[in-house]
Amino acid sequence: MTDTPWEPPLAGTEVEHLLGALERLRTTFRWKTDDLDAEGLTTRVGASSLTIGGLLKHLAVVEDYTFTVKLAGEPIGGPWRPAEWDDEFEWPFTSAAADTPEQLYGYWDGAVARSRARLASALADGGLDRPVHVSGPDGRHASLRRLVCDLVEEYGRHTGHADLLRESVDGRVGEDPPPGWQPRS
Repeated sequence: MTDTPWEPPLAGTEVEHLLGALERLRTTFRWKTDDLDAEGLTTRVGASSLTIGGLLKHLAVVEDYTFTVKLAGEPIGGPWRPAEWDDEFEWPFTSAAADTPEQLYGYWDGAVARSRARLASALADGGLDRPVHVSGPDGRHASLRRLVCDLVEEYGRHTGHADLLRESVDGRVGEDPPPGWQPRS
């Protein structure tokens, strides 16, 4: 085991590279958002309404939605009640201010654990080419590869947001967590 287990392989299979990229982004995002109190989780920059707490909750919802609704056509589950947010895309961002730091970290950590298990099961049942539930307007179903690529893109965008927000909270900067890093919160 290395002291940077989130680092993708230098040479591996397509699955290893995609999962490696996703895990690196998840870890970097978690490091950028880690160990903040309620004030730090609700800090905003300029005119933007984004907060680190909102990003944690949003990505928790995205993780669960991707690997339940999109993957299998099942209800989202987890701690989410769809009636709370079905008609309001911004709900995870706006409702996070009412959640405690423990709840926000718990939402994200729990969703990622569920996603890892569901993704591993789906990979074992057909690999990246496996069709998933979600389909386009023409009725063609997306592949598991598409879901993973979409999640990598989602994390890329929001890890950049978290980077700016965290720097404004306490000056934390950097591309990757330091070797041996583990979440504190």
